Amino acid sequence: MLKAVILIGGPQKGTRFRPLSLDTPKPLFPIAGLPLIQHHIAACVKLEECKEILIIGSYTTTTMAQFVSDMQKEYKIIIRYLQEFTPLGTGGGLYHFRDQIRAGNPTAFFLLNGDVCADFPLKELWTFYEKTPQALITIMGTEATRQQSVHYGCMVREPTSNSVTHYVEKPNSYISTLINCGVYVCSLQIFHTMAEAFQKKQEGFYSGNGQNGAHPGYMSWEQDVLAPLAGTNKVYALQVTNWWSQVKTAGSAIYANRHYLELHPSTPTTACHILPDVYIHPTATVHSSAVIGPNVSIGAGVKIEAGVRIKESIVLNNATVHEHALVMYTVVGQEASVGEWSRVEGTPSDPDPNKPFAKMDNTPLFNSDGRLNPSITILGAGVVVPAEMILLNSIVLPHKHLTRSFKHEIIL
Repeated sequence: MLKAVILIGGPQKGTRFRPLSLDTPKPLFPIAGLPLIQHHIAACVKLEECKEILIIGSYTTTTMAQFVSDMQKEYKIIIRYLQEFTPLGTGGGLYHFRDQIRAGNPTAFFLLNGDVCADFPLKELWTFYEKTPQALITIMGTEATRQQSVHYGCMVREPTSNSVTHYVEKPNSYISTLINCGVYVCSLQIFHTMAEAFQKKQEGFYSGNGQNGAHPGYMSWEQDVLAPLAGTNKVYALQVTNWWSQVKTAGSAIYANRHYLELHPSTPTTACHILPDVYIHPTATVHSSAVIGPNVSIGAGVKIEAGVRIKESIVLNNATVHEHALVMYTVVGQEASVGEWSRVEGTPSDPDPNKPFAKMDNTPLFNSDGRLNPSITILGAGVVVPAEMILLNSIVLPHKHLTRSFKHEIIL
């Protein structure tokens, strides 16, 4: 028997995903029509041996309850949400709920970061793990460019055995182009190693009279567990070529949307003109003269009127796009409205197509001289864009009624 653990963080994380995470927690943000972590759940369910999925985070139980019960019904598998009493970091939550993970004595467990998107090769990773009985952890790794690798966890592995000899999280200088994808298979024995790391943390906390800030139960999986284990022949890495990306900023949601639509193509039943790949929720109404796609997801209850053109965008539940509006490289928030003949446009932030292994550049909002970096346009929940306006590379916070056109601005 196997289990899977998905780490989703909490409301104080995912700040770069705002304003999208103001009304929907980031792990539940719909990408290609499904909440972000439903893609993880769907991948885990494909393994027959996987009998239980645990979701760990510091969101309130009420926030997650509806989603968890929907998933249980849909996938007929035990799914539970375990709420941390305070944010405990990537390792602290795992260690705190160790008894829940060990219950039923699983052979091993999968550990997945909630903010990654991928064509998850879990079967492959499990087969690789079984071949190395001495492994406490098997990491799914992928290639990055030399420049970008330093923004991730970098590892060096022994070429013949695939044993990880060196691991550094977000190094200051180049170490290797093999990066950690945030997907692991772990042996239950890992909790002994974590107990030692936990003990060290406790000692440090009490010797400093509790002055060093973090909660004594706070533990980083990457820095406190992976890094010390590298070079002990207990951590192995499987390099995969499957598509993989992180969802850190709102711009990366559009990029992830494109790939998930490609991986799981659906054929919308609406009569409008479609350029694949497109996902349209069955309850959305789309006028037959609208042109939708490529890379568009349209949520429940959305209304799209005559002559509308939408491409490379996500339109969330109950939004309305009025006649002849143009929407591209944009996320339209829940219950937002785009007026007729308006143009709402952003700038894509896709990886460089000319560089093999290039990843998303999750650039900061502002550049060095204080101006807004070009990014996708985001309309928060309930935003109203009046008729015949232009909105370019702008971020509009929820419930704003715009009165004019905007370019390169954040509208607070």
